[in-house]
Amino acid sequence: MTITYAQAVSVHAQADLLVSGEEIAAGIETMAAEITTTLSKEMPLVLCVLNGGMIPMAQLLLKLQFPLETDYLHATRYGKKTVGTNLSWLARPSTDISGRTVLVVDDIYDEGHTLAAICEYLKEAGAKKVYAAALLNKVHDRKVEYVPDFIGLDVEDRFVYGFGMDYQGYFRNVEGIYAVKDM
Repeated sequence: MTITYAQAVSVHAQADLLVSGEEIAAGIETMAAEITTTLSKEMPLVLCVLNGGMIPMAQLLLKLQFPLETDYLHATRYGKKTVGTNLSWLARPSTDISGRTVLVVDDIYDEGHTLAAICEYLKEAGAKKVYAAALLNKVHDRKVEYVPDFIGLDVEDRFVYGFGMDYQGYFRNVEGIYAVKDM
């Protein structure tokens, strides 16, 4: 389903701001400090999970003042939907990960299926160590057993968008984290 301009504007006008830009910046600072303590001597490969991880990773990279390389991957269970099942690989990392320490950066740790599958794939592909960072942790009890190593902020269990996350393909560019009204 494609939404119209008027529908998109209406959704955003009615949405609840859950996390401000300042709060996001503080969460990224906290994550960056923890990542620096753990990985600063590892020369890690930092992988962005597209599309949602673009903005969180860009902001995080500016805070990581040690040698690292970057690449990306694109795996999704959702596409432009609000629920998903099977993991779909759209792009795998082009950098050789054999024997490397890898940090995967994603937008949100919701149920954890996607991030767990990505990390498992990287281990099977020969990474020496695999760490994961997620800007947001959605608080609920439907998670898989996997837990990311670094989490910026907790958010309530609502449909959220902004700062890399989308609402039907739109609003990744919004600075805060918003929740769709009644969703």
